Amino acid sequence: MTQSPVVVVAGHLCLDIIPLISMTPEQFRAAFGPGRLVETGPVALSTGGAVSNTGLVLHKLGIPTRLMGKIGDDMFGQAVQQVVGRVHPTLTDGLIVAPEVATSYTLIINPPGMDRTFLHCPGANDTFGADDIRYDALTGARLFHFGYPPIMKRMYADGGRELTSILRRARETGVTTSLDMALPDPVSASGRADWAGILRLALPYVDIFLPSIEEILYMLRRRQYDAMRGDNPEGLLRQVTPELLSDVSEELLGMGARIAGLKLGDRGLYLRTGSQSAIEGMGRARPSDTAAWADREIWTPCFVVDVVGTTGAGDSTIAGFLAALLRDLPPLEAVTAAVAVGACNVEAADTLSGIRSWDETMARVAAGWPRRLLRVDSPGWRFDPASSIWYHRRS
Repeated sequence: MTQSPVVVVAGHLCLDIIPLISMTPEQFRAAFGPGRLVETGPVALSTGGAVSNTGLVLHKLGIPTRLMGKIGDDMFGQAVQQVVGRVHPTLTDGLIVAPEVATSYTLIINPPGMDRTFLHCPGANDTFGADDIRYDALTGARLFHFGYPPIMKRMYADGGRELTSILRRARETGVTTSLDMALPDPVSASGRADWAGILRLALPYVDIFLPSIEEILYMLRRRQYDAMRGDNPEGLLRQVTPELLSDVSEELLGMGARIAGLKLGDRGLYLRTGSQSAIEGMGRARPSDTAAWADREIWTPCFVVDVVGTTGAGDSTIAGFLAALLRDLPPLEAVTAAVAVGACNVEAADTLSGIRSWDETMARVAAGWPRRLLRVDSPGWRFDPASSIWYHRRS
């Protein structure tokens, strides 16, 4: 690339195939059955996975970014290169084209007003390993982000040793490390993996850990996850309490993460940070004011938008947070940027069309963009009216 990357984003990469579905939730539920023909609108092709979703959003937010993902030498692989190359020609430079494997793809069923359903082929992602990372490219970067190990076979095989190796070798270069997850398929090998054990190995090498609450409950508290989810997958988020978030984040910090962010869907983003000494050890992207970042607990609501689709919303939220950290913003502004970029994402059906530049996004916030209502009824929590954010200072 002509400009040295500030961020390297590695991990899962696929082609997303998104048919336009304009039915109401009720019509959608009634439409499907054996032998039925269900009419849809035009299909959108975009790249998916953390490499594309987080990486390309960071690029659009003005952060020089290098992508490291693996695709096959097939038509879907060519489509991935074309989509990425249209954003910027040099963004394809770090992609590995492996002739012996198929490109990963995901068919995304994304009806308005409902959570998404995915039909996913892991393809080349299952062959991605520690030796596929160009560690020499990390020496000049400030941050290394890795995404979606639960849908990359070598990352969860053998107790997660390959994933741990990647994160350890990355941290040895001096970069700040960031990790995102994906919800495993319960009936797959990934769904049966010992994720608590994998995280105990990996998180000592992770500065910023950014899973969703569903993902982390599945991995660490499966019985609680099953009980909260029940027969209504969308109902789990309604049961999330400040006490649950504090308890889970405490466990993650205890495993080694320095910052833990939990994505909460339409209920916003929760952030928990470690001690000042932990923040000071975060690598080249650590904030300059480590005291301001230490021992913080923050819950920020989402911005008000008309939701068109939620594909890539979590990844866009992560990109907004990482972009704010790299711009050395304080914690309240960083979580605001995170949910602002995530809100822009859901205004379009695909991952990138709704994303605006950093300046445009921040101008929208400054102009008084309204937030969704969030009430936190728990001792020690306070509301900041200037930012519409709830916070709990733990020291």
